[in-house]
Amino acid sequence: MTTLPPDLAQRVVRWQGHSGRHDLPWQGTRDAYRVWLSEVMLQQTQVATVLAYYPRFVARFADVRALAAAPFDDVLALWSGLGYYSRARNLQRCAQVVVAEHGGEFPRSAQALARLPGIGRSTAAAIAAFCFGERAAVLDGNVRRVLARVLGFERDLARADGERALWQLAQTLLPAREVDVYTQGLMDLGATVCLARAPHCAACPLAEVCVAYRKGRPLAYPVKLRRSARSRRSHALLWLTRGGRCWLARRPEQGVWAGLWSLPEFATAAALEDVVRGWPGNGHWLEPLEHALTHFDWTLQPLRWQLPARSPPPDLRALGTGRWFTHDAALSLGLPAPVRRWLQTSSLPTPARRATVQPTTTFLSRR
Repeated sequence: MTTLPPDLAQRVVRWQGHSGRHDLPWQGTRDAYRVWLSEVMLQQTQVATVLAYYPRFVARFADVRALAAAPFDDVLALWSGLGYYSRARNLQRCAQVVVAEHGGEFPRSAQALARLPGIGRSTAAAIAAFCFGERAAVLDGNVRRVLARVLGFERDLARADGERALWQLAQTLLPAREVDVYTQGLMDLGATVCLARAPHCAACPLAEVCVAYRKGRPLAYPVKLRRSARSRRSHALLWLTRGGRCWLARRPEQGVWAGLWSLPEFATAAALEDVVRGWPGNGHWLEPLEHALTHFDWTLQPLRWQLPARSPPPDLRALGTGRWFTHDAALSLGLPAPVRRWLQTSSLPTPARRATVQPTTTFLSRR
């Protein structure tokens, strides 16, 4: 049986008052739209990254009605670089439901909030606690780590029963008052003190009651025995330009970079070279880029191909659904971060090698 420290909440609230974060742009408000937006942006994303996106997003979409009515490409353009692009799609879907079914006002309970698109249990609880004062437990990654260490929680959080048990304990630990301060304090402790790999235990207000600290084994918690194995993928991309314009293709609505505009993708360099064989103009391969996503590492190698402006373009049906964009128009779209960085370069990168336009092995075999 897990022993609960009787004064845990008081310790967290006191610490939050003098040592927690108080200057984040989404703090100091009970506006559910702004709190919801920040919580969604912060899912699996560092605060430092969100700080660059949140003000621009709020400036463009000042409230839930503005977001609901916006063209989705505008939403994706401002989200571009934050990753996990399904969040952007769910964000607008949620805004549209709030406007259509709730008169533009977010529901006031965690249970009702969790029924909205893209809002999970922890996000719903955060909105309810911060905006409406509900005693609802949050269990995001930071809070899960703090509670697992303090309680010495030995059950496997990769299992549903272990997760449910920690949720129950988190709910039991909630204070009767200042639940918003307590919740923010747990989040801040996990983000600034109780770090995943190098916790600052000596500075932690919970050190005296922390089981993991007492055992000298903070890194043993939280227990998560079933780890997702990372895989590796590799693809070639066609960076096709003509007369100052770039050809971009819309990504499928499901999968990686869902719904974004990107460079046409090919399974291998050989497959891409088969397509451009006989095309006018010239091309060169750029150096491969290693791009890390949540569950896999992705090697991307672009072929930069310049078509003559005065010659008729070749048959582009092999590139799928796409269109030509000016440089500025392309950068205004929702683009994957690596593609945006390539397009933002002001001059041609140094070629890795000239395109052979002959059958060849995949680029990974040449590395």
